[in-house]
Order: sequence, then structure tokens, then C-alpha cells
Amino acid sequence: MNTLYLAFAYLRFHWLRSAILVLVAALILSVPLVSQVLLDGARTSLTDRAEATPLVLGNRGSQLDLIMNALYFSDDRAEPVTMAAAEDVWDSAMAIPIPLNTAFETNGARIVGTSLDYFEFRDLSIAEGRQLAVLGEAVLGAATAERLGLSPGDTVVSAPQNLFDLDGVYPLELNIVGVLAPTGTPDDEAVFVDIATTWVISGIGHGHEGVVATDADADEVVANAAIVEFNRIMPENIDSFHFHGDPDTYPVSGILVVPDDERAGTILRGRYLDTANPLQIVVPAEVVGELVDRIFRIKSLLDAVTVIVGAAAFAAVGLAVFLSYRLRAREMQTAFKLGARPGMIIRLLASETVILLACAGMIALAIVMAVQSSGDTIVTWLLAT
Repeated sequence: MNTLYLAFAYLRFHWLRSAILVLVAALILSVPLVSQVLLDGARTSLTDRAEATPLVLGNRGSQLDLIMNALYFSDDRAEPVTMAAAEDVWDSAMAIPIPLNTAFETNGARIVGTSLDYFEFRDLSIAEGRQLAVLGEAVLGAATAERLGLSPGDTVVSAPQNLFDLDGVYPLELNIVGVLAPTGTPDDEAVFVDIATTWVISGIGHGHEGVVATDADADEVVANAAIVEFNRIMPENIDSFHFHGDPDTYPVSGILVVPDDERAGTILRGRYLDTANPLQIVVPAEVVGELVDRIFRIKSLLDAVTVIVGAAAFAAVGLAVFLSYRLRAREMQTAFKLGARPGMIIRLLASETVILLACAGMIALAIVMAVQSSGDTIVTWLLAT
């Protein structure tokens, strides 16, 4: 006990040097553990969501971009398809198509235009407010609502894709009507709207000012020359909103396909095997499985690098401690002359080292626990960027 007391007193007296050694050792201990926690969380998040999604339909091209955008709402987007592809799946009578349009964002959150089938498919429930009902309404994911401090009754405005895009794409004010219960998935980070609302943002649909009479008593009316497109959908103007062109040509980022059974899914996949077909059906579990395998092949290399760097760092810390002991040579000689035996001096130095490592271990454990408690949020954010 006397040895521990003396060791602690010495470290407390030289608190700055002791703090630096503790922090360095804590970082050396925590880095490999934190990376392991995040990688395990990423693997779980990726595989669970992929395995829960039977098929994804999109343009032929990068399967990974298609999956990452349709499942995790990442910035990597494949070329959009059209609603005609969703209608073809409906016409097959073998699956339910769930269209997604993820071309826009607001306040750093992805705007996901979809149908009500998506909420049932992902088993999403409303924690506050109500579900989507009309054009221009939005339901926030739990994390987005908490981050922005928003609730039903508030509004958000869509961000333009390009500040210099004047071809009909106007920011649209979205009326928040609900907040989803947290799920620990990318849905927590999204803003959900009806897919038709995203077409309004893109300029395919718009509203006009009403026609006005030529004078107060006249029956004849003419269109107002100052017809403008609204950037806010309200009860007063919602009836004026309409869409141009063939609905089958409206853009869709991707389509989740939920087959009636395994046989129906196999038949649907066979219809898109022809490479001449501009569309493809992808099995998310297969694509994500390959991605995870690549990640963990790289992880083995990172582990080796971590071991080497950690060994070098520990050697540096050991050198610093050794030099510290050499600088204390006269102090040790004084202690020896006062009657301290060599064994006691060794125990004193060992006690100081143990105290330093114990403090570093507790800090490293706290860092790992903090990362683990918010691991879902961190992984979701990393996947979306």
C-alpha cells in the first residue's frame, strides 16, 4: 500500500507528463477496439437490411450504386428508371413494386419519395403525428427530427440540386405531419414524402394561380398573365397542382420488388437476365455479401498495420517511461541511501506503470463503450455519405 501511495503521489505531482502518457496509451488501446466495433456494426447494418430486401430493380450498371442508394440512401446514385418499370412489375401479378425517388435532400437529410407500401414493408410506425396523406407532406426519421429539432406542424425546404438550375426545379416547402419511431436503420436519417411530391420538386408537377375575372361583374374570366409555379403546397392551391407528360415516363431512382413467393422472385429475375434489357434485378444480399467479404479482406491487412503501429507506439511509450526512469537515477540513489531496498524501488516503478496502464485502460474502455452505444448512428451516417 505504501508503494502504491508513493507511486500515485509521484504521478499526481508530475500530472502533465502522466496525463500525456495515459492519453497516448488509451488511444493505442482504443483504436483497434473502436475499429472492430464499427466494422462489426457496419457488417450487421449492411447484411440485416440487405437480407430483409428481396430484390431491387433499376437501370443496368453498377449494382453496388443501385443497392447503396435504394437501401441506404447514399449519395452514389445509379441512372434513374421510369414508372413504366414499376407498372411492368404490377402487371406481372407476382410482386409488389415500391418505387423510390431519392434525387433531393433537405438540411443534410435525404428526401425519399415513395409509396405507403414502403412503411409497411419496413415495419415503420409513427411515433408522433400522423402518416402522409396529401401532396407536399413529409414524415421525418427519428434521428433527423431530433437533429433538426423539428416536430409535426413545422416545415422544411428541399434543397435544389444546382443553384444555377433554372429549368423548373424550385425548392419546395414540405409540411411535417409525423415523426417515425427510431429503428436504428438509415430510415432514421431520411425525410419521407409521397413520390409525387418529388416530381413537384423536379418540375414535372406544379400549381398555378387561379384565373381572374376581367371585372367584378363580368362572367368572362381570363388567365392571369402572372401565372407562377408555387413553392408551397397549401389547401388553397393544392387543387391547382397537376403533372405534365406520360406518368410512365416519370423518374424513379430504384424500385424495391417484394415477390409473392420464392418462385415468383425467381421468375422475375429470369425476365431481366438478358443483357440487352436496359433494366436489371439485383439480389441485395448477394451484392452486400460480396462487399462485406471485400471489407473484411481489407480488415485483415488493417489489423496487421494496426499491430505494427501499436507495437511502435507502445515502444515509444516504453522509451519515454525508460528515459523518465533514467532521469530519476539520482532520486533512486537517494532512496537507496535512505534505506530503500532495490526490490522496493522496482515495486515503486512497477506500481507507477500499472497505475498509468490502468487509467489508460479505463479511458479506452469508456471510448469503446461510447462508440458502441452510438454505433448504429455512426454506421448509418457513414453509409449515407
